[in-house]
Amino acid sequence: MLSIVATPIGNLGDITLRALEVLKIADIILCEDTRVTKKLLSHYEIDTPTMSYHQHSDEKKISEILSLLADGKHLALVTDAGTPGISDPGNKLIAECRMQNAELEIIPIPGPSAVIAALSISGLPTDKFIFMGFPPHKKGRETFFREVADAKYTVAFYESNHRILKAISQLEKVLDAKREVVICRELTKKFETVYRGSIEEVAKMEMSEKGEFVVVINKRGK
Repeated sequence: MLSIVATPIGNLGDITLRALEVLKIADIILCEDTRVTKKLLSHYEIDTPTMSYHQHSDEKKISEILSLLADGKHLALVTDAGTPGISDPGNKLIAECRMQNAELEIIPIPGPSAVIAALSISGLPTDKFIFMGFPPHKKGRETFFREVADAKYTVAFYESNHRILKAISQLEKVLDAKREVVICRELTKKFETVYRGSIEEVAKMEMSEKGEFVVVINKRGK
């Protein structure tokens, strides 16, 4: 069995009771970064063994994981923060598991997700929305922002602290000046900040470059 376990995006109190139970009873926890996950496990006094699985894991590591699952082990997959498989290397492992063993039980243990948290407080239309993950660092970045500008639905994407100001500058070039934007920084953490307004207004705001960011943009006007 493979359990896909959502973990807090900042505030450790946001983990669900079911997630804690699964992390306790699993044979092994697959972690994006074992050091990050062990802080969570230590906080809740969970001593389940951990194993690393991340975007740089090779085929040998995937084969090892598949072998454990084939032997009947219960593995719990977590990411550093939020829901595994959403703009996260976990989706590659899940796809490989399905290819190798169509009978494998894959169970979602739902919980925190930064993009859903940001959309929930945005006040923008969410009956239909597009999530675009992270913008490319270089090649394809301009195309990415043109697609955002042309979107018929609300758009959400993640951006790193290293490129958030660059992203705002690029959005300012492609969006109508009055297009609504919500930028969420460090959601659920001590220094959580939400910047709201038109792209014209948001671009003029003093913004810390520290932390994790979710950008939400209103759909294109008629």
